[in-house]
Amino acid sequence: MFGRLFGDKSFYATLFRITVPIAVQQLLMSLLNAIDVVMIGQLGETSVAAVGLANQIYFLLALLLFGIGCGATIFAAQFWGRGDVRNIRRVLGISLLWGVAGSGLFTVLATLAPGWALGVYSKDPAVVAAGSGYLRLVGLSYVVTAITFIYSSVLRSTENVKLPMAVSVSALSLKTGLSYLLIFGHLGFPALGVMGAAIGTLVARYLECIILLALTYARPSPAAARPRELFALDAPFLRQFFKTTLPVVLAEVAWSLGMTTYNAVYARIGTESIAAVNIASTVENLAFVLFISMSNACAIMIGNKIGADEAEKAHVYAWRFLALGLIGALAVGVAILLSAETILSFFKISAMTHASARGVLTVMALVLWIKVSNLMMIVGILRSGGDTRFAFFVDAGSVWFVGVPLAFLGAFYFHLPVYWVVLLVIGDEAVKSVLSFRRVFSKRWVNNVVQYV
Repeated sequence: MFGRLFGDKSFYATLFRITVPIAVQQLLMSLLNAIDVVMIGQLGETSVAAVGLANQIYFLLALLLFGIGCGATIFAAQFWGRGDVRNIRRVLGISLLWGVAGSGLFTVLATLAPGWALGVYSKDPAVVAAGSGYLRLVGLSYVVTAITFIYSSVLRSTENVKLPMAVSVSALSLKTGLSYLLIFGHLGFPALGVMGAAIGTLVARYLECIILLALTYARPSPAAARPRELFALDAPFLRQFFKTTLPVVLAEVAWSLGMTTYNAVYARIGTESIAAVNIASTVENLAFVLFISMSNACAIMIGNKIGADEAEKAHVYAWRFLALGLIGALAVGVAILLSAETILSFFKISAMTHASARGVLTVMALVLWIKVSNLMMIVGILRSGGDTRFAFFVDAGSVWFVGVPLAFLGAFYFHLPVYWVVLLVIGDEAVKSVLSFRRVFSKRWVNNVVQYV
């Protein structure tokens, strides 16, 4: 058993080559974002809640872009397995068109109607007022964020993971430094509070996009496409791309709307509750760093094998990634349980918020293995195999037919504390896990989506 899991040196060499740079990027992103939360936390619970809710709009955009990026990865990874650079560039072009259009709509919402958008989540006027200014400014970065995200997805799919990592880490470091200066007014800068964090984010995202594009086109790269290569599209190509990718994007939109509904429920329980969830989610995001990186590596490596017509090797890789994810998640869950009080000591919060955050952290730690298994199966295995319709129905259906009803029942019918509501919501992950496992076991998820393009 252990020989089959750990004995393939070629597998682990590729895994580490892809995973480590992505993990470093994700870890530093999560750490720097956590530092932002801690800095904003010094301003009080209203500021934490305001920025957390404003970032829910970005969360919706990020998941839309994640869906587009996943769709691009499915095709780019399989085309890379065939050595087909021309079609990789066409995938990049159509993904850019889609991403810029979607992010443009989010920019309009964030800049023209921020109060209305935040009012969906909270009726606290102080939270909405503080979050509106932050959202209006950060919304101006959404389009360049989309461009950065899509180029990064295609670069990773062709196993160039170091460039997106280096650029992203540099930009985020700049963001953290600027935010520190502008939130608290150090080194002669004005103390702008929440707006200082917004300015740091805006500047960093523009520089990240500019630097990534400059370095991509400064050297030979499958992503260094000229305009005529990006948009050399035809009807059969577009039909195959959207047939596979649209379910991924719809799943991310449906899932993200479900997540934002959960947060609206938590916010209606009370400002202390949403602050507690935001703090615990920051910790969970750190915990997910390794597993997001592994799911990306899983999608790329399985996609490469399918594109190279090595379906049996793709099956072996799928089970190997699932086992590794489960082992890792159990270990990280235990670590969170043991360090919860130390983590919460960094936040200046009330006793009520502390107790709620402690409960939410406990729940998150205990169910981490289920969430990681689902991440590996849906994002890493099913989607990379082109089985996107099944993944859509499982992902979206479990949220809206299981998780959301349970959230409303727990919060508004049983009037449970926020950590019990969070536990109820995990029902959607349990359903998703059972259905996804059966699908992976059936082997019906392998589809070579590029063979007829």
